[in-house]
Amino acid sequence: MRRRQVLTMAGAAPLAGLGLQACTPAPEASKRDALGRVPVRWVGANAERGHQLRDGFGQGKSSSLPPVAVQRQTGVLVVGGGVAGLSALHHLAQAGVDDAVLLELEDQVGGNSRGHSVGGLACPLGAHYLPVPGPAAIEVGAWLHDIGLLRSTAAGVVPNERYLCHAPQERLFIDGAWQDGLLPAADGRPATQAQYRLFARLVDGAQRRLGFNLPTHAGRFTADHAALDAQTFGVWLAAQGVSDAHLLGYLDYACRDDYGAGIHTVSAWAGLHYFASRHGFHPPGDDSAERDAVFTWPEGNAFLVRELATPLQPRLQSGRTVLRVTAERQGVQVLAFDHAARQLEAWRAHTVVLATPLFITQRLLQGAEAALQQALAEAAAATRYAPWLVGNLLLRGPLQERVGAPAAWDNVVFAPAGGNAALGYVNAQHQSLRPDAGLTGPQLLTTYHALPVAERASLLQQPAASWLARIVADLQAVHPDLPEQLQQAELMRWGHAMSIPVPGVRSQAARTALRQARGRIRFAHADLAGYSVFEEAFTLGAVSTRQIR
Repeated sequence: MRRRQVLTMAGAAPLAGLGLQACTPAPEASKRDALGRVPVRWVGANAERGHQLRDGFGQGKSSSLPPVAVQRQTGVLVVGGGVAGLSALHHLAQAGVDDAVLLELEDQVGGNSRGHSVGGLACPLGAHYLPVPGPAAIEVGAWLHDIGLLRSTAAGVVPNERYLCHAPQERLFIDGAWQDGLLPAADGRPATQAQYRLFARLVDGAQRRLGFNLPTHAGRFTADHAALDAQTFGVWLAAQGVSDAHLLGYLDYACRDDYGAGIHTVSAWAGLHYFASRHGFHPPGDDSAERDAVFTWPEGNAFLVRELATPLQPRLQSGRTVLRVTAERQGVQVLAFDHAARQLEAWRAHTVVLATPLFITQRLLQGAEAALQQALAEAAAATRYAPWLVGNLLLRGPLQERVGAPAAWDNVVFAPAGGNAALGYVNAQHQSLRPDAGLTGPQLLTTYHALPVAERASLLQQPAASWLARIVADLQAVHPDLPEQLQQAELMRWGHAMSIPVPGVRSQAARTALRQARGRIRFAHADLAGYSVFEEAFTLGAVSTRQIR
């Protein structure tokens, strides 16, 4: 995901109206006072429910569980209502499996693709766009045809232009001005331009010699791929002679945006996959340069979740914390706590699809065959998760613009590699069909931070006001009037937002074993790909249901 996939640790009771004066030292009292009056609160995921597995009655101790109040039975039970779980249920319904039900922790399905609204304006809480998929994404492409986002013509597959990102798509703030596109311009910097050409040749060579696909398991994975997966992207880049600070800053941003961590953390396979599985890398002046065509909506990928979930509504059981999944000889037993009824349910199913992140799946599953439990333990132990902070900022009106490129959908401030957790912001009104949407009236900006793992605890413990102060500080250099324009803020915290493709993860045999499991216990989550994007989650959900009748 470039800000596309995010999981749940987060949320808490709203903390409306907290002042920020103590958290936001500012040289001008007017700015400090303006920010201090801003109502701010956490929204989205429920941390207390998410932590019941770790801290509460989900530890497998029968004495700590309430008595079972309801017994239920179904053919297939899907655990987890993110994109992978919804995809699994969708494909089961398509295959004619009538007795399939999905259990979801939150009151709202969608995982990290949920949406929100502030001041009547729609906005994302996490994932906010989907690149137009290539031919390798067979399952995604077929579904997008079904819902009208793609259509086949004599000239090929054509996206529905109504939902493509409007121009201008991206801009970068660097050297005191905005420029078009996110790759720093190389005008007057011949050494930088030479480095761009070098990296373009490296990506092109990798595409031609090795091949990269999205979803990743649609292509081959050779010893050469494994060699890339064994080292960090930063180490590999240095070995190839890539050293320009502008290029490294851009590559670090790209990795943090898609993977939640920078070039010194993700594998070289992941770094190359970012470019080689799409349109490659094109230096400025390359006539073949083409920006990725992306679908996006004011509410982000909540549009896609709605399209997936609406036909499945009778099969969705939300507000349930699954506490235990036990494989037995004649089926699978699942214990779940219904938060609305405040009672424990015991479900029995022939097959269970675990569409939960691996660190949760490991806590849930009991009684599976030893080889499967071992593979799960190994895969979970190797998975690292990036915490994310998403802020939706309601403004009284448009912000003052600096010189350079005009306001775009995606707006990023340049930082050297490893220099900042901020990923910029998107403008929710950019996709509006109103010609004056970005020129007058209230505006809604969605900010993104891919935080270091060390800040996960602070994300849960520190008040929303403190995090809003950080968001504003990161943007104030380019928008000095932000504190005066800020009217309201609603923040979403994701403790385990996405799995980071660190070295060795893509090569891990344990993940392959989990993807290929075809018994009573199936696995479907983007974690199985080693990184979190919509295409991987949707495809793995589809694959997990094969041969279920």
